[in-house]
Amino acid sequence: MSHDVEDFVLFVLTAAVSERQQRRVAGALAARGLTSGDRVVLAVPGSATYVSVVLGATRSGVVPVPLDPRLTSYERDRIIADVEPALVIDSVEALEALVDGPEIAIDASPRCRPMHFTSGTTGRPKGVWSGLLPAEDADALVREERELWGFQASDLDLVVSPIYHSAPLRFAMGTLLAGGSIAVLPKFEPAAFLEAVDTLRPTSMFCVPAHLQRLLAHVDEHGLTPDVSSFRLVAHAGAPCPEPVRRRTHAWFGINVVWEFYGSTEGQFTACPAPEWVARPGTLGRARPGRVVTADDEGQLWCAVPRWAAFTYWNAPDKTAATWRDTADGPAFSVGDLGRVEDGYVYLDSRREDLIITGGVNVYPAEVESALEDADGLRDLVVFGRDDPRWGQRVCAAYVGDVAEEALRHLAETRLAPPKRPKTYERLDSLPRTATGKVRRTEL
Repeated sequence: MSHDVEDFVLFVLTAAVSERQQRRVAGALAARGLTSGDRVVLAVPGSATYVSVVLGATRSGVVPVPLDPRLTSYERDRIIADVEPALVIDSVEALEALVDGPEIAIDASPRCRPMHFTSGTTGRPKGVWSGLLPAEDADALVREERELWGFQASDLDLVVSPIYHSAPLRFAMGTLLAGGSIAVLPKFEPAAFLEAVDTLRPTSMFCVPAHLQRLLAHVDEHGLTPDVSSFRLVAHAGAPCPEPVRRRTHAWFGINVVWEFYGSTEGQFTACPAPEWVARPGTLGRARPGRVVTADDEGQLWCAVPRWAAFTYWNAPDKTAATWRDTADGPAFSVGDLGRVEDGYVYLDSRREDLIITGGVNVYPAEVESALEDADGLRDLVVFGRDDPRWGQRVCAAYVGDVAEEALRHLAETRLAPPKRPKTYERLDSLPRTATGKVRRTEL
């Protein structure tokens, strides 16, 4: 069925329809000569069909490689040369053609994870490769997600983030595999989202804090009181969530509905229901079941994972080796984030790549942002470093909202030591963000 949502047409894809599509996708790939372990690049916008294609591929051992369709040819060609795919899907027509193949049998569970590429902010993009999983591990991977998030046949997952990213795709796949349905917003707009909620009554979604900020601003601007009671699960991740936005989200959707999780393209560390955050403000929750998160002597976080959550970097053995180490809890990986674990609860201090060194002093943007985020009138804020001939780097801030620079400076003076206070403030109409809500610090 379909529903008009402003300029969009939303299609609800049921598990039964998707199952037939997946079998046809597997048949279409086999007819093109693809076999287990071959790669297929998907460089097209997200849709419900996209999820069926990913599942049809993974359940027949073919490895989907989701790419942002907005990549330049230079960016995309480098990845394609690395992956050496047997097939590149770069148009909606080519994607839709895959669901018209002959139906063939497929495995009960995906035999691999999609090979997502990291953003490449620290160098050459890296493909995260799970390997082909034995049946037991493939089933365990599906079961772990289902038990954590409660995916069920009565679910309708509303996809509001670009589906070629790992989290929104994982939630959509998990819902379909549990017998539920999905609907995919072609792009996120607050009015379209609210119309979809009113019409479809979804039960789950994954989002990023930027979505929540835009939704709350839209509701305030138009004096709306939308009914969001259909949701049983609203999970957010991908960026720090400002406390005022977080608390309003808890109140709006319900404190027992909202979860946060911490992870990366490589793997998932924690999951945190809102009541746990309220009891321990700032925490990212405890390690997911089957995992152990620890911090080493330098404050770097490591996560020991079960077999089915292991990975390597495609064609990058040296980077793989540097990311893993043996621990008493088993093989553990790190993405370089800094944090701590207190009474089993994980706290993130900063991303290592965001470290600002000014006058020999280490400054972590997350700490500065946390100190300023509740300023009256502030809607969005990011702290970053710029080269400085005297200090090496200087701390800078860019912000959005009706707040005076003097108010931010006063708040910094009262809450932060001198080296941590931003030296410059720049008011912007909006912060440059990736499709998943992460701020593009390099553009600032």
